[in-house]
Amino acid sequence: MAKRLLSGVHFLQGDEACAEGAVAAGCRLFAGYPITPATEISERLSWRLPETGGMFVQGADELDSLTIVIGAAWGGWKTMTATSGNGICLMQENIGYACMTETPCVIVDCMRAGPATGIATAVGQGDFYQVRYGSNADYSIIALAPESPQEMFDLTVEAFNLAETYRVPTFVLADEVIGHMREKVVIPERLELAERKRPPVPPEGFVPWRAEGSPPVPAMPSLGDGYRMPVPGLTHSETGGPHRDNYEGHKKLVERLYNKVEADADRLCRAEDGCLDGADLVLVSYGSAARAARAAARMAREAGLKVGFSRLVTLWPFPDAYVKRLARRASKLLVCEMSMGKLSREVERAAGGEAEVLLFSKPGVELHSPTEILEIARKVL
Repeated sequence: MAKRLLSGVHFLQGDEACAEGAVAAGCRLFAGYPITPATEISERLSWRLPETGGMFVQGADELDSLTIVIGAAWGGWKTMTATSGNGICLMQENIGYACMTETPCVIVDCMRAGPATGIATAVGQGDFYQVRYGSNADYSIIALAPESPQEMFDLTVEAFNLAETYRVPTFVLADEVIGHMREKVVIPERLELAERKRPPVPPEGFVPWRAEGSPPVPAMPSLGDGYRMPVPGLTHSETGGPHRDNYEGHKKLVERLYNKVEADADRLCRAEDGCLDGADLVLVSYGSAARAARAAARMAREAGLKVGFSRLVTLWPFPDAYVKRLARRASKLLVCEMSMGKLSREVERAAGGEAEVLLFSKPGVELHSPTEILEIARKVL
């Protein structure tokens, strides 16, 4: 059997690095449907999983694929799927079901230009809200945004750990440029992996949906282990029975599903920043756009301009407290994103009037360039 952890230095495409991160994190099943720009993840896992004791399944479509992922997760495996925004559309009902049933799984979204079919081979960042709010009613998820093939590996591993810890669908929200670029990727000798929370009691003493600990999540047996384990999409009590129209029972469940993630936002949220000392303007971005923003900030500093940069790594839960601190350090925040203002709306909300929030948006296809960002920075300072 082949090694799961291919430690050493590699030259990998971002999608390939994501696949290696999944295998290294203990993924046993991938189910997906071919879709640009995520297909290379499926292609690599189609041979890497079988040679490491796992399983690759091509679903009939994206809805079918996530159904398989959820079922295999309840069979005791770590599971993943990968798609683009069009596929996320089809997955939304099952994303909501996975949130209600607290099913740990990883969903990779390699964003492309849209809406609809758009330009399938071109970059975009328009799925920012879709992964967070696409399914019905109230829940919370986690979404991480890589900016390099190295982070496609690292954040895929982290996504599996977070999915297990919080029992929640966790997204790797990449984009076409990051998925298709090739760079050096260093895979370590060892990884720290989160293990699933197993029942601490025998079957006769087990209460299926009793949530304890921090974060407050139930223990999760595998189907077939001998435990009675209803997995209802209905609002359910601790025993798994329906709450029907019981307001208090529904309130207790939904607030826990939401707050187990949102209450830990400060612990979950990560960002990279630089050149913040004395900055009058901070460039805020994520993913491939952040590579241009970082270069623009460096060029601005060399030109004597007081410009810093901030790259959001955790997009959901949104890093409200971090953005508030940024807004108190600089008088202006310039959001650089490949959508028509989704990230900037959240930045403006979190800034709460502490700084002026400006937007440099492109609707995908064409990346921001450092010189373009620098020119706008000169004008607004």
